[in-house]
Amino acid sequence: MNQESKAVTKEQLISKDMLIGEVVEKYPHAASAMTSYGLHCVGCHVNPYETIEQGALRHGMPMDMLEEMMLEVNKIAKDGPKEAHKHSHKETQSEKVSITEFAAKKVSEYMKQEGTTGAGLRVSAYPGGCAGYQYALEFDNATENDLVFDEFGVKVIVAKNQLEMLSGVTIDFLEGLQGTGFKI
Repeated sequence: MNQESKAVTKEQLISKDMLIGEVVEKYPHAASAMTSYGLHCVGCHVNPYETIEQGALRHGMPMDMLEEMMLEVNKIAKDGPKEAHKHSHKETQSEKVSITEFAAKKVSEYMKQEGTTGAGLRVSAYPGGCAGYQYALEFDNATENDLVFDEFGVKVIVAKNQLEMLSGVTIDFLEGLQGTGFKI
């Protein structure tokens, strides 16, 4: 091993042979980078048993992309959670949660049916699920701990402490043969 390889190895906090679940537990803020590369095993039931490399290769990730992802997740692990969104593979710099016009129309219809007009749509994220997070939607009123994004006449409410997990997310509504509902 040459000097340059030794230096890279010493700086690496996350290696390809680490279990996905172990990485997500120790560096949860790196999960969004892994999912942005298509490694959705971060919330899967196999993550306690599968290494990053096994998961990436099983999902058809090319080796050069795996190496790129490893550099990124190590940068995120080193920089900490506050810097994680700056290193996203998709480079989502938007600190906003959006809703499509069709989804906003559906939200307005449901609010009218439930008699909750005037409230907003609260979006929350929790660790877990195939994409790394599970999402919850509910009608609610904003508090001083929230950010409110108003689009197409609908108030989208996000707790300030969840913005990092939800930044750049778009809420849509799908109707089709495989189901009908909101998609994040």
